[in-house]
Amino acid sequence: MKKEIHPNYHKIKVVMTDGTEFETRSTWGKENDVLKLDIDPKSHSAWTGGTQKILDKGRVSKYNKKFADLRSKK
Repeated sequence: MKKEIHPNYHKIKVVMTDGTEFETRSTWGKENDVLKLDIDPKSHSAWTGGTQKILDKGRVSKYNKKFADLRSKK
């Protein structure tokens, strides 16, 4: 294995959007740097189940219209 090609792995502090913080090890920044997050799992809609847009562009409705006769009517 080659020497001195791997990044330095050290402790940093991560600050979440709500102000909570934790310490972890990373190759980001320098020893004891603070990483302030703009987006995290507590605030992003992908994790919180917030508003989602359905980008159908008519494909589903076109399919339903085309095959409406094949569906069993109850």
